[in-house]
Amino acid sequence: MRDLRDRLSVVILTHNRALELRRTLENMLALPCRPALVVVDNASTDTTADLLRRDFPRVRLIAMPCNGGAAARNVAVQGVPTPYVAFCDDDSWWADGSLEQAVGLLDSHPRVAAVCARILLGPEEIEDPVCARMASSPLPSAHLPGPALLGFIACAVVFRRQAFLDAGGYDPKFFVGGEEELLTLDLVANGWSIVYAAHMTVHHYPSPRRDSAARQKIVIRNALWVAWLRMPWGAAMKATWRICRPHPRKVWQAALWRAMHELPWVWRKRKVSPVEVQHWYRTLQTRDAMRRAHD
Repeated sequence: MRDLRDRLSVVILTHNRALELRRTLENMLALPCRPALVVVDNASTDTTADLLRRDFPRVRLIAMPCNGGAAARNVAVQGVPTPYVAFCDDDSWWADGSLEQAVGLLDSHPRVAAVCARILLGPEEIEDPVCARMASSPLPSAHLPGPALLGFIACAVVFRRQAFLDAGGYDPKFFVGGEEELLTLDLVANGWSIVYAAHMTVHHYPSPRRDSAARQKIVIRNALWVAWLRMPWGAAMKATWRICRPHPRKVWQAALWRAMHELPWVWRKRKVSPVEVQHWYRTLQTRDAMRRAHD
C-alpha cells in the first residue's frame, strides 16, 4: 500500500467531542496509506487537547483561540505541504482505499478541484440520502470522472489544495451550516469542476450533540447570503422566496432577519457569478424545489 504522507493531508475539525474524536483518530491511524493528520480544535473546553497530546502524539494539533466554525479549516490548509487535502470531522472517517482513489483521480484530472465521497451513516451503514442527489446531478459531466456538482459535503471531500486557497477557502461569516455552497460557486467560476465519486467512502456517525433548531436558522441564513452574494438581484429575490418557503414562518423570519443584518457586508463582498454558473445554480434550485413538492 502506497504511503500518501507526501501527497495528501487529512484535516479533522473538532469542538468539544473528545470521545467521538478518539474513534475517528483510531480509524484514520489504522489506514495503511498513513496520511498526515491535522486536528483543528475549535477552542474546545473539554479534554480534547489533553487527549491528543497524551494518546495521539503523531497527530498535529492546531488549537484555535476561539471557535471559528468551518473557516478554522483554512488555517490547516494553509499550513500543510501536500498538494491534496482531505477533510473529515470528529464524527466521520475515510474508508480504507478511498484516499488512494482520490489521489489517483485528482492526478488524472487536472481541472477537477475536489471529489466528494459516498457517505454511509452509523453502524447500519445506511447510505446518506444526499448521495442519491449527487449521483443524479443534472449538470453537464462530459469528460469528468463522475457527476458534476455545485456543492459538496464538508466531512467527505478531498481538495486540490491550491484550488481551495485560490478560491479563498471558507468564509468566516458562514460559521457552520451550508458553508460549502459559496466556495463551490467561486471554484466553478474559476474554471474548476467538483465531482461525485461513488467508489470512495466515508463513514459518518452523526453526533447527537447538535442544536438542530439553531443550525437550521444558520443554514437558511447562509443559503440566502449565497444567493445575494453571487446571483443577479432578480434571481436572488426569487431564490430568497424558494429558500424560505419550505420552513416554518418563525424559523425563516429569524433567519431572514439575521441575513439582512449583514447587508452592508453582502454589498461589499457581492460578485455575480458567470452566466453559466448562474444557470447551473437555478437548475439545482428548481430540481430541489420539485423534489420537496413531491416528498
